[in-house]
Amino acid sequence: MKSTNHLRGARIYLSGPMDFVASRVEEKTTGWRNRVGDFLRSFGSVVFDPWFKPAVRGLHQYGLEDVNTIDVRENWKFEPGQEGDETRSACAENFWETLHIDLRMVDTSDFTIAYCPTNIYSVGTAHEIILSRQQAKPVLFVSPPVTFPAYDKLCAHLRADPEGSVLLEKLANEVPIKPNPRGIPSLWYMPLIGAGNFFDGFGFERYVERFDWKPIPMDAREAEHPPQNPLLPFLERLSQEIPQRWDNKLKKYVTNDDWLLWELDSTAASGETVTESPTALT
Repeated sequence: MKSTNHLRGARIYLSGPMDFVASRVEEKTTGWRNRVGDFLRSFGSVVFDPWFKPAVRGLHQYGLEDVNTIDVRENWKFEPGQEGDETRSACAENFWETLHIDLRMVDTSDFTIAYCPTNIYSVGTAHEIILSRQQAKPVLFVSPPVTFPAYDKLCAHLRADPEGSVLLEKLANEVPIKPNPRGIPSLWYMPLIGAGNFFDGFGFERYVERFDWKPIPMDAREAEHPPQNPLLPFLERLSQEIPQRWDNKLKKYVTNDDWLLWELDSTAASGETVTESPTALT
């Protein structure tokens, strides 16, 4: 690797759905964060993964989250009155530590990587993205193609069954099942994120041997829909050069000052005041 490495020491938060994924166990043990974390750490980055909270000095196990954390949601009720208020308050207080530490990780990070498939509901992800952008920090937004091959096969299977076809159509509207084969993100996200920070996949395939990754379901999806603009090659280029942004008024690329990656290579055991970088212009 060349001596220049902008990712060395950079702090990156990995944002994305955790509650309404198909399996929280699989998401924690074999999900996309595991691979992206491996990739970033190979460049010397500090990775903030909400599945594995950093230890907090003086507060043992603060905000830790596991596959069963959301079980408290089953206690929720809407009924008015003291009993309802107490139950809702208990649910909210139970999750406060998790919300607090996740937002603190976002606040501490240099930039955020957000995985946002349009078929999975996630409030925390949107909150984390907005917090990053309010602080003028980059968000690298992955919006993969969303297809439902099993649903398409079931539609074909039920063509000779009028009643079954009607029920399936009702189910598709109730869920709802909304294919997005091009992975087009919400229009609201487009001005919020910025045109140069959208990706339609991770591009894991070219790095599988380097990191000895075991197969995961996402591999098959990326093989069926090869990303046109994958995230990992972008991150590899980022380690060597800071991206510019497209200015639609000037019709040219200009400096992107969202990318403020600190020069903090101190090894002083006694602590010190952050001063001008030794590489700064004089």
